[in-house]
This record gives sequence, structure tokens and C-alpha cells, in this order.
Amino acid sequence: MEKLVDYWQDFFQREHQEDNWWTRKKALCEKRGVTIVRIQGEGHLHQELRYEGKQQLQYLLHLKMLMKQGGNLYQEEQHIPYQFELQNNSISNHKVREMEQPHELVTREPELSNSAINDVRFNYDRLAAIKYANHWWNSYNPAYRQFDVDCTNYISQCLHAGGAPMTGAPNRGRGWWYGASNWSFSWAVAHSLRWYLSGSSSGLKGKEMEAATDLIPGDVICYDFEGDGRWNHNTIVVAKDGNGEPLVNAHTSNSTHRYWSYEDSTAWTPNIAYKFFRIGE
Repeated sequence: MEKLVDYWQDFFQREHQEDNWWTRKKALCEKRGVTIVRIQGEGHLHQELRYEGKQQLQYLLHLKMLMKQGGNLYQEEQHIPYQFELQNNSISNHKVREMEQPHELVTREPELSNSAINDVRFNYDRLAAIKYANHWWNSYNPAYRQFDVDCTNYISQCLHAGGAPMTGAPNRGRGWWYGASNWSFSWAVAHSLRWYLSGSSSGLKGKEMEAATDLIPGDVICYDFEGDGRWNHNTIVVAKDGNGEPLVNAHTSNSTHRYWSYEDSTAWTPNIAYKFFRIGE
């Protein structure tokens, strides 16, 4: 078992040294008092390009890590996009990148001044939201469109499964809703959902919390990786670890029971900013 762990650690250190995310992953585990007991990885080739004597391969690495914290065991899983070039049978230009919300999709904040929206009330079924999040973390509900950058669409689906009502259709800049051929910006765009949660006064709404430890399963975390005011990513809390810290699910770089801070993400920067939202209050 230890040899298997060492193999994958050597692999990540060798192949992703320039990204340094594996070093941050190990440091994060040490800080949390977590030991990586077992690592399993499967690479799935999804694109192969040949040009000018070079071969570019794009893999999706499905990584499973059995984590031990105190007397508790849990499994964290991630899908990691990995790309490298082969030239003269040697690997070059290797890189791994987690996708984030493209800046061109960043829109104005949703409009909230609508009496019909203000009258909506709902009781949030956290168990249903978490059940949905765990069922679809690594697949896609055919009832909804799949986006190339799917993180916010996935979170919206989880919230709707928990009973959050859709409001504001057909105006894309108003409310939070999804239809067969259209949807609100707040449904699918990370930046817009962040501002909707902090601005809505009824229906789907979020109460800003001071710290991640204040959150409970079913709540939402928003991420601004660069700290530039453009919100890139959203996750849903599905469990708490032995220290009371959230473990989250996400789409785009599909993940389950991942530590909330994303310090092991290649999108992480020292300027990262977070917003913590209690849903339904």
C-alpha cells in the first residue's frame, strides 16, 4: 500500500512540478491532520492531436484518495485535466489546469426588485440537495443542459433539488430559473449566482457567514481565485471533516468530498477570496 502511495506521489511531483499543486495538497493534508492512505488513478484519453512531428495527448485523470483523519476514513475523488506533448518519445510541455468560469461570461448582477419574486417562500430540504449532489457529482442529469464550465449549473440543480423555487423567467437578468431553451445568468454563471445569493430577500437566498466552519451540509461556497472581484467557481457543502471544516462537491473539474479551501487547485492563487452562504435563511 505504501509503495502505491509513493508511486503516485512521485508521479505528481515529477509531472506537475511547475504547477506545485501536489506540494500544496500534501501541505494542506498535514495542516488538517490528514493522512493519504491509498491513491488510485485512472487516465482516460479524450483527445489526441498530431502536428509538426509532435503528438499532443489530453487525458482526464480520475483520482481517488482514501483519507484518514483521526479515527475516521473518507474518500475524496477528483477529475483532473492533464495535457502533455510527445516528441522523440520524450514528454514535454506537461500541464494540468482546472477550468474556471470564463471572464467573458461574467455578467451584471441579477435584478431583484420584483414583487412576485419577493413573495416566494420555501423550506430548504438539505438532505435532498446533498443526495442530488452526491448522485450527480461525476455525471450529468439529462434533464438539464451540460455546460463546458458546469460548476454553477450543477450547484443550481442541487439547490433546486432541495426545493429552491425558480423565479424571474423569462428575463435572463432577473431572478433564478432554468428553462428548456433558456436560463437566468444566476443559474449558470458563478459571478451572477454569488451576487444573487447575497441580494435575494426571499425564495432562494443566502445569508453570508463569517467562516467556513459556520457552514453546514447543503450550504454554498463561492470562489474568486484571483481576488479581482470576478467570481469564478461555486461548490456545495456535502459533509464536515473531523475538524468541523466543510467537504464539498463540484463540477467542471468534477470533485466529491474535497476540502473546501481549494489550496490544491491549479486555479488557486494567494489572492483567493471566498464567500460563505447559509442557504434558506
